[in-house]
Amino acid sequence: MRTNQRARPRPDRRKLTAARWRLIATSAGRVEVRAPISLAAAAGVRNGDLAVMTRAPRGPGCGAAMAAALRIVLLGAMLGCAAAALIPAADVKVEVLQKPFLCHRKTKWGDMMLVHYEGYLERDGSMFHSTHKHNNGQPMWFTLGIREAIKGWDKGLKDMCVGEKRKLTIPPALAYGKEGKGKIPPESTLIFNIDLLEIRNGPRSHESFQEMDLNDDWKLSKQEVKIYLKKEFEKHGAVVNDTQHDALVEDIFDKEDEDSDGFISAREFTYKHDEL
Repeated sequence: MRTNQRARPRPDRRKLTAARWRLIATSAGRVEVRAPISLAAAAGVRNGDLAVMTRAPRGPGCGAAMAAALRIVLLGAMLGCAAAALIPAADVKVEVLQKPFLCHRKTKWGDMMLVHYEGYLERDGSMFHSTHKHNNGQPMWFTLGIREAIKGWDKGLKDMCVGEKRKLTIPPALAYGKEGKGKIPPESTLIFNIDLLEIRNGPRSHESFQEMDLNDDWKLSKQEVKIYLKKEFEKHGAVVNDTQHDALVEDIFDKEDEDSDGFISAREFTYKHDEL
């Protein structure tokens, strides 16, 4: 007399979605690997979201079957990472609204720029600031390339001519980010209309600051200033005296380290000191 065998349990397919990879081992000795439809299609699989189905995890072929299943899972993960890596980082959109017929000089990092500007929120077009209305009608001086304003300005105002007008569309990551500022809500894309009136040489060049800033942290330590001074003295054939250099560095920091934090920031660097 043959006894009735208990029905073998089947996996609950309602729990299998195309949104994620799943490995399911059933008591029936079956291993299923599920992948998103898009990845299955990329791998040449035609039958919907089921990427691989291998037989019982027993016997000589068990290791190979499981290895194949895991390779599919890893392939899916790598494809997902590759897709994420292909997403470009947000950048400034620059539109030239007006350009002079002759351009004798273009802006570069370290230059001082005299500008009129208007700033708007992209989401509703409301104005949050204007030099024409909120600055007694006076334009504003701005030093390019030292993070004196938002990053989007440093990126969007290079190679600009006097008399040129630009429209900058700046994503939150290059503006005020998650925090926002004043009338600017968090995660706001900003639009600026900027009119360049004048260019002047900055008191310090961006190139000089970068040369001194050995660890690229946008501030100068006493050791970095001392190394720079030694190089300058040696370049001109002067005698290098550590005691004199230490005293000179202390004097520089007494005059330039306005917040007394032990460093000269990029902004503090714009105020000229004869020794640097």
